[in-house]
Amino acid sequence: MHTPNLVFIGSIPLDFILFALTLLGIALFHHYTLQVALTGLAVTLVYKIGFTGFKTGAGFAGFAGHLGHEWVMLANLFMLLMGFSLLSKHFEDSHVPDVLPRVLPDDWKGGFVLLVMVFVLSSFLDNIAAALIGGSMAHAVFRGKVHIGYLAAIVAASNAGGSGSVVGDTTTTMMWIDGVRPVDVLHAYVAAGVALVVCGIPAALQQQKYSPIYKQGKRHITVDWTRMGVVFFILVVAVVVNVVTNVRYAALTDHVPFIGLAVWVAIIVCIPIRKPDWSLMPGALRGTVFLLSLVLTASMMPVDHLPPASAMTALGLGFVSAVFDNIPLTELALKQGGYDWGFLAYAVGFGGSMLWFGSSAGVALSNNFPEARSAWLWIKHGWHVAVAYVVGFAVMAAVLGWQPTSQIKSHATPTMPASGVATPQNSAKRAADN
Repeated sequence: MHTPNLVFIGSIPLDFILFALTLLGIALFHHYTLQVALTGLAVTLVYKIGFTGFKTGAGFAGFAGHLGHEWVMLANLFMLLMGFSLLSKHFEDSHVPDVLPRVLPDDWKGGFVLLVMVFVLSSFLDNIAAALIGGSMAHAVFRGKVHIGYLAAIVAASNAGGSGSVVGDTTTTMMWIDGVRPVDVLHAYVAAGVALVVCGIPAALQQQKYSPIYKQGKRHITVDWTRMGVVFFILVVAVVVNVVTNVRYAALTDHVPFIGLAVWVAIIVCIPIRKPDWSLMPGALRGTVFLLSLVLTASMMPVDHLPPASAMTALGLGFVSAVFDNIPLTELALKQGGYDWGFLAYAVGFGGSMLWFGSSAGVALSNNFPEARSAWLWIKHGWHVAVAYVVGFAVMAAVLGWQPTSQIKSHATPTMPASGVATPQNSAKRAADN
């Protein structure tokens, strides 16, 4: 394995400074986020290729090797973001969001119930889809006027809902594949449930004051149940493929973007039934390229070690995940071992909600609500998300305590963990990494 020749400014690698400048540029110039992200990626690539190299080697060959490790994740993200944009439009055009005001409470509690719905959706569905569906519902019931604080809460609810489920978030799925049992992340819901209440109620009150639920909508609304069937079919395909591939074909998940391909196969199969709104693709493409630029830049950062596993380390990783991709953080934690996986799942999952670009769900939702692309406004109006993160973590620590659980380390002899997930592909990966 190649050892990158890092350049330090003080004690900080220049790689991190370049990434921090990219994030700062995104925060300050939120009308030019794509240009800033692509510029940051280009500068980082020139620096890495020309000077430091990658763990997989120096120069362009090293970069090619790096892409060989990352391309499946990037391909899945690309197809999911593009596909779920069409999925959310299908849902909106079914007119189900138009009838929601009839069943939701007509005060702030309606906004809170909607967040609970997003939370539940994300427990078995990818948090990107849950956030986009939540955004579509919010756009309908609040007449297109959605408060930034409420948008932050939608992202928080989607990330919280996925934190305790091994099929609800990429990071928890990574843990499952690596040998962590589903029951070992389930208690993340203790913190996630508390966080949902702590941030959800203030956000619902913000939204009620800004634009309450519209109760005098169209009296005669015909729900397009066929289109809802299309939505349901695509979601079922995504969930089933996600579960089956991780249980039965785990050795291939590092080589084939199963879930992204499954979503697009389902979309194409349903075209004769209900045609997607292809006009959404240019806008979705911009947001998708932006996200992938950040994820690829983050994946090149020289994060070689973490502090010793502890509750405080996990708490800190939550704040780091607000600005740094949580996938490499989770990978490092799995290599290190010694974590309470429920604490870690909550931290890296919910922590990204504190900034709009801190999670895939936040970036995806900002495609439909460009006003959310301001780090300052997100922090100012979504202050309750950071408060909720700390309170939820503190409650889980007080109620359950830090109980580290060893996963079946996949660089050892390949075995079948209790969850039924085979992990031989990780053996090869760990061997290569070591």
